[in-house]
Amino acid sequence: MTFEDLKLAEPLLRAVKAEGYTSPTPIQQQAIPHVLEGKDVLGCAQTGTGKTAAFTLPILQRLSVGRPSPPARGRPIRALVLSPTRELAAQIGDSVKAYGRHTGLTSAVIFGGVGQSAQEQALKSGVDILVATPGRLLDLMSQGFVSYKSLEVFVLDEADRMLDMGFIHDVKRVIAALPRQKQTLFFSATMPPEIQGLANSILVKPVRVEVAPVATTAETIDQRLYFVEKEQKRGLLVHLLQSDTGIQRALVFTRTKHGANRVARHLEAAGIGAEPIHGNKSQNARERALAAFKSGACRVLVATDIAARGIDIDGISHVINFDLPNVPETYVHRIGRTGRAGAAGIALSFCDGEERAYLKDIERTIRRRVPVVEAGPYRVAPAPASERDERPERRPQNEGRHAPRQARPQSSGGNPRGGNPPRGESRGGGRGGEGNGGRRRQGGRDGRSAAPRGQDSRPSRNDRPSGSQAPASAPAAPAAASQRPRAPKWL
Repeated sequence: MTFEDLKLAEPLLRAVKAEGYTSPTPIQQQAIPHVLEGKDVLGCAQTGTGKTAAFTLPILQRLSVGRPSPPARGRPIRALVLSPTRELAAQIGDSVKAYGRHTGLTSAVIFGGVGQSAQEQALKSGVDILVATPGRLLDLMSQGFVSYKSLEVFVLDEADRMLDMGFIHDVKRVIAALPRQKQTLFFSATMPPEIQGLANSILVKPVRVEVAPVATTAETIDQRLYFVEKEQKRGLLVHLLQSDTGIQRALVFTRTKHGANRVARHLEAAGIGAEPIHGNKSQNARERALAAFKSGACRVLVATDIAARGIDIDGISHVINFDLPNVPETYVHRIGRTGRAGAAGIALSFCDGEERAYLKDIERTIRRRVPVVEAGPYRVAPAPASERDERPERRPQNEGRHAPRQARPQSSGGNPRGGNPPRGESRGGGRGGEGNGGRRRQGGRDGRSAAPRGQDSRPSRNDRPSGSQAPASAPAAPAAASQRPRAPKWL
C-alpha cells in the first residue's frame, strides 16, 4: 500500500514524499481512513510505529481541503493535540509543520519551562492546530488566552504516559473545557484500566485500531542482556562504547537524575562525548543536549524515563538500559527509541543482582527471554534458569513495602548500629531508587521495629559477631521470590 491509496490530498503527498516516506505503517493504514471519515478512533500501538503521522496527516486534510481560507489573524483553534512531555510536543509540532507545509494551516506548540510571552502572542495571532502539554495549557486557559469555540478535533497522545507522570487529572480538566461536539482521537501504547475508563468516557462509538499486542517489543530490535555487578556497570559501558564501532548513536537510560549526571561525567572523562537530559535540566539545556545528539556533536545521550517516549530521532543505533526499569512496560518504551519505522536496532541491558526481579517481570511482559551475552569483560554468572522462570508473587514496585517479614534470629544485642539499618538497607534492596522513597519502614503492624534484613544474611562490616555468636547470626535462608533479592556473595 502507498500513501496515494489512502486518498490523501496532493499537498500532503508532496510533503510526505519530501520527508522520504513512501509506504504507510500498519497503524497509519488502519487509522487514516477512519480519521478522514470523521470517526472517533482508539489507537493502541507500540512506540515507534508512526502514530504521529497517523493522526497528523488526516487532521491536516480535514482542516484544509474544501475549506475557505481563514483570516490571516485571529484564527480560532480548530485542532488540539495534548502531549505528556515537552520533547514529544515539540516533535509533534515539527511533524505538523513538515506535513502541512503546503496547506496554509498554522500551528503552535506550548509547554512549560520557558517564558510564556511568545506563546501568548501566538495564541492572540491565531492558530489552526495547537500542540500543548497539560500544565502550561491550563495556565493559559485560566488567563483567558485559549478559546475552544471552534474546536473540531481533539487528540490525546500517549495517554498511558499521562497517567504514569501524574497528569491524568490535568487532562480531565482540559477535556471538561472542550465542546461536546468534536472528533476525538485517543492514542496509547498500553491500556491499563484507568486509561481504558477514560477512553470510554470521551469516545463516541470509536473504531479501535491495534497493530501489535499491548506491551510487546518490535521484532526489528535485537535485544541482549549483560549480567554485571552494579559497581562495574560504568566500566562495561565505557568498554562497549570504545570497542564497538557499530554503536554510532546511543541512548542510555538510568533510573535517576543524579545517576544520569554521573554516567555522563564518567563517559566524558573517558573521552566519549555524552550529554545528560532529565527533569532537573532547564528547557534550554534539554534542547541543547538534543540538538547536540541529533547533529552528532555528542555520541551518547544519557536520559531518565522523561525521554522514554519523547525522543524521536533517526539513526539511534543502540538503546542501553544502564539501569533496568522497575515497571516492565517502561522497558518496551525505552527500547522503542531504536528500530523505528521498520529499521533495525539493538537494545543492550545491564542487570545486577538486585535487578533480577525486574528482569523476570520484563521477560514475562514481553513474552520472550532476553538473550544473555556470555563472553566479554565485567560479566558475572547469569541467573539460573529456574530463577528467571519463577514468577514473583507480587509486582516489583510493591515488593519492597509489602513483602512478608522473615523470621528473625533471636539476639539480645539488638541492632549493633544503634537503631539505624545497616548500610544499603535504606534503599530497599535497590527497588526504591533515588527519588522514589525506597523502603519507608521495617516494622510490623504493632509498631515494633523489625530487625534489618541485613542482620539475617550479613552483619555490618564493622560489627561482625564473634565466634560465640555465630549460631545466632548464621546466614538465613535465601529470600522468597516475592522479595527483592540482595546481591549474592559471589558478586
